[in-house]
Amino acid sequence: MAVRHHLVARPPEAVWAFLSDPSRYGEWVVGTSDSQPDEGRWPEVGASLTYTVRIGPVELRGHTVVRRSEAPGILELEAYSGPLGSARIAFDIRPWGEGTLVVLDEHPLRGMGARVHNAVADALIQVRHRKMLSRLGEQVEAMTTRTGARHG
Repeated sequence: MAVRHHLVARPPEAVWAFLSDPSRYGEWVVGTSDSQPDEGRWPEVGASLTYTVRIGPVELRGHTVVRRSEAPGILELEAYSGPLGSARIAFDIRPWGEGTLVVLDEHPLRGMGARVHNAVADALIQVRHRKMLSRLGEQVEAMTTRTGARHG
């Protein structure tokens, strides 16, 4: 299981507002692009979004479904990536002083990813998470600065 955290210099509501926009996932989720709403109203339970997943020269279509949503603190997703299978991706969004501590927990559930999961795979996921959470923080901070939202 790969767990990583990142401190964002904005309140939990700003992080939640950003995660609530399915069209922005391609901006910060490493390896994805062209994200768009699919079914339901994101991030309500059962809602989904679609995107393109690129792994080297290989391009796949993926989709993610909301499994648990408790604004502004918990968002749990199941991401499907074709033959790679699916993974549980959980965000724990915690107030931390004037900012937000985002804890990201990911592990494979089904398919090839679950069958070959090991410490090496977790290490690679950790590298990906470091970049994803950094991008998420930068995007949230830039978004709230552009919109004139008040921040600490």
